[in-house]
Amino acid sequence: MAKSTKPISEEFVKAKLIRFLANKGWSKNLEFGSKRDHGVDIRVTNSEYGRSFLIETKGASTSRSGFENVFIHSLGQIVTRMNHLRARPYYGLGLPKRSADIALRRVPYEFAVKTCLHILSVSDDGNVVWHKPEDIKKLQQGAARSSRKRKAGS
Repeated sequence: MAKSTKPISEEFVKAKLIRFLANKGWSKNLEFGSKRDHGVDIRVTNSEYGRSFLIETKGASTSRSGFENVFIHSLGQIVTRMNHLRARPYYGLGLPKRSADIALRRVPYEFAVKTCLHILSVSDDGNVVWHKPEDIKKLQQGAARSSRKRKAGS
């Protein structure tokens, strides 16, 4: 009998991101809320250079289409919080890996670069991968080149 795995929760994603960011020097003025709180889920400042990072987190879905919904909902929430025109904080989506993979394909890299949008992917085992705007651009351009090569070879 196959072992059923419970989808990772938003609290799991948040806890793994907090630990990851603290290890990367993002621990000053750390604030985080529960699911019931309004505002971003994680707000933190870099200990060395004072830049703020505002991150919206989500847990995994139980349905295939739910992973797309998780991405879209988190993107909508972080966009509504992009009102710091002078300070230029980093903005982030902290998502389970499957939703993060969708975000990496669907968020236009030009948008990510202009808005300082980062995608933080959390796997089921708690491993975090940080995709910066320039990484998103490279991933999408590489995928486009691969797609063109496949079409040319058809």
